[in-house]
Order: sequence, then C-alpha cells, then structure tokens
Amino acid sequence: MSLRDDDLKNIWHPFSPIGGEPPIVVTSAQGIYLHCEDGRKLIDGISSWWVNIHGHSHPAIAEAIYKQAKVLEHVIFAGFTHPPAIQLSKNLLSILPSNQSKIFFSDNGSTAVEVALKMAIQYWHNKGTPKRRVIAIEGSYHGDTFGSMSVGDRGMFTEPFSKHLFDAEFIPWPDGTNDDQAIKKFRGIVETGDVFAFIYEPLVQGAGGMRTYSPKLLSSLMEIARKAGVLCIADEVFTGFGRTGPIFSSEHIGIMPDLMALSKGLTGGTMALGVTTCSQQIFDAFNSNELSKTFFHGHSFTANPIACASANASFDLLMAKECRERIKTIAAAQTRYAATLRGHPLLAAVNSLGTILSLEVKTESGTSYGNNLKHEIYRFFLDRGILLRPLGNVIYFLPSYVFTEKELGVVYAAIDEFLDQLESR
Repeated sequence: MSLRDDDLKNIWHPFSPIGGEPPIVVTSAQGIYLHCEDGRKLIDGISSWWVNIHGHSHPAIAEAIYKQAKVLEHVIFAGFTHPPAIQLSKNLLSILPSNQSKIFFSDNGSTAVEVALKMAIQYWHNKGTPKRRVIAIEGSYHGDTFGSMSVGDRGMFTEPFSKHLFDAEFIPWPDGTNDDQAIKKFRGIVETGDVFAFIYEPLVQGAGGMRTYSPKLLSSLMEIARKAGVLCIADEVFTGFGRTGPIFSSEHIGIMPDLMALSKGLTGGTMALGVTTCSQQIFDAFNSNELSKTFFHGHSFTANPIACASANASFDLLMAKECRERIKTIAAAQTRYAATLRGHPLLAAVNSLGTILSLEVKTESGTSYGNNLKHEIYRFFLDRGILLRPLGNVIYFLPSYVFTEKELGVVYAAIDEFLDQLESR
C-alpha cells in the first residue's frame, strides 16, 4: 500500500469532508516549497494554515529544537518551571503592549482563546460581581473548543453544537456603511452592566473571509468598553507576529487590550504552542491566598520546553532587521498588486493589510465558506504548483516572510490567469 492508502485507511483529517479529495502526501519542505511523494514541488501560499512565518525547516529553529530535546524534553509546569519558558516570557513581554504583564501557556489558538474567556469570567467572579454577557462581531471565528465556538459566528461550523454553546451578543460586521449601527448596538449591550468581555480579531477576520475593518471603528468600540469597565480580549492568533505589518495588529488601534490570545506564528509554525497574556489588573484578581480564587486551568504539555525553545528561536528571527524589512517589502508588494485588481468585474472585494491579500470572487450563490467555487480554485492553483486553500469563493494569499518579489510574482501571475480564465467563459 502507498502512504496515501495508509492515510485513507487510518486517519481522519480536519475540515475535510469524508470521501472528498484524497490528501497530498508531503515528505519534506524547505523555504516556501512543499515536496510531495508524487514528485510535485508546491509553493506554500497559505503558510501552512497561517502558522509558518520564516519558511519551512528553518535551520535556526531546527537547531534550537535539537539542542533542547537533548537537555529537557518536558516537565510538569504546575509547581515547576524551566529556562525556555522563562526566556520566552521575557521575549514576549518585551514586544507586547506595555500593559501586558503576565504570560499563561497553553497548546494552540483555540485554547489560548478559551483561557482568555475563562480568565475574564473568573476575574468578575473573584471580584464578587459576576457578569454573564460577552460581545463579539458577526462573522468572527475564534476556534473550535466550546468556549471559542460560543463567541464565533453561528453557522456551518457550529450548527450541530448550537444548543450546547453559551450565549453571546453579536454586533453587525462593520463594513464601513453601518459603523454607527454597530456602535449603537455595542453601546446598548454594554449599558446593561452585565458584560464581562468584548472579544475581537483586530482589524481582520481570518476564517470569516479575510475581511478587514476600520481601526477607527474598533478604537471607538474599545473606548466604550474601557469606560464601562468591560474587558477587551484581542484574538491575535492569526494577526500576531507581523501578519498585518506591526508585530501585533493591536498596534494599529491606540488602545491596549486587557487580554491577548497568541499562537500560530509564535513558534514560526514549527511546534504547537499557545499563549494568553493579561494585564496586571487581571492577574491581581487571582492573586490571593484563597484557594477558590485560583485559576484552575492547565494542559499536560503546558509550556513544553521544546516548543518554547522553538518560539525563542522564531522570536530572534522575527526581531532581526532583515525580517522586519522583508515584511515591509511583502506588504508593499501585496498593496501594489491589490491596487491592480480593484474594480475588476469579477471581484466583489479586494483586501490588503500588511502581508495579507484576499480577493472575493463574485458568484450567484454569494459569499460563503461552502461556496462550490472553492473546489475549482483549489485545483486550478494546485495544477500550477501553488497551494492556495480558498475560504469558499475568497482567494487569499498569505506568504511566509521568506518569499522574494520574484516568487510573489509567480503567485500573482497565477491569480491573473485564473481571473482571465473566468472572464473568458
């Protein structure tokens, strides 16, 4: 049997309909390329689900993992600690918004969000003023655990579990024409005095279709929340570590969040690791000799030393001047290319923010994750040696920071070819 046959026999893949297209077997990867068992070499145009920021198999990260594995592979993190976690906490606090003071480790983006929600709920409980409501934005996606699903958009992803999710208050997606409406609804919910937190993806919704919204609008919402004492949770799982230009998308806003959820680019896409950060104000509500005020949350692999070592190596690469310049170069190229597509008759929207580019193709069935055009888009680019995994009829290009302008151009040319092909029908 082939590797693919063994996979089909034994493995259940995420976000993949049973009986759908068989998986592509990747045997190695280097830089921007995935090397496949069938001999193909694919350009990774989605950073392997948005995690890879320094290119595949980066030698500095691989070396850090190798050295750490020889010294300490893992140790319980309740009552114990270790140098890689301590160093990573110092590294992160040096680049996080200045009000962030504590680092809590978990395993991935969903758990980082889950931790933030639980911290926010228990914060008010510990203060003796429990609150029941949370505000989110329509179209949001915060993960696949029950808490993160509860604050995400209700639809295909969550429908089977809808009766088991806790209630959340959703404000309209602020598309620039309804900002006043979104602010009015937000203010009305906040004025109930029963809101424990406002959770948001700063400036761009990832799985929601790479939609961008106004920093001014988000700033207005956060200002209302701040005056009412509502905690603000920035879900930077996708947007963190340079994706929108600055290291964190929250830097676009001017108002600092109370809690932040981080993952994906944290380890350069090499190891599974999540982080929730919080202000001293949040931490102080748990800083008590009363056992009941303890934050009873943890994971077997919390702060895994090897994952922390990979994150520290990724941090060094990210903070290097060369990487910061590459991010600027890619962001400028994405902006220029997006400008060439605006007004295209087949595109309903063109968005560019930092290193993120997205194109919404017009279809009769409208915009949705289940739009059948995604199958045609996926196959078209694979046939040209490029991995782009569309969100329904939304094509997005999310390069790692090692793409050259020439390599960006290869993807742009393929996008142009796809649009030309659609237009000629």
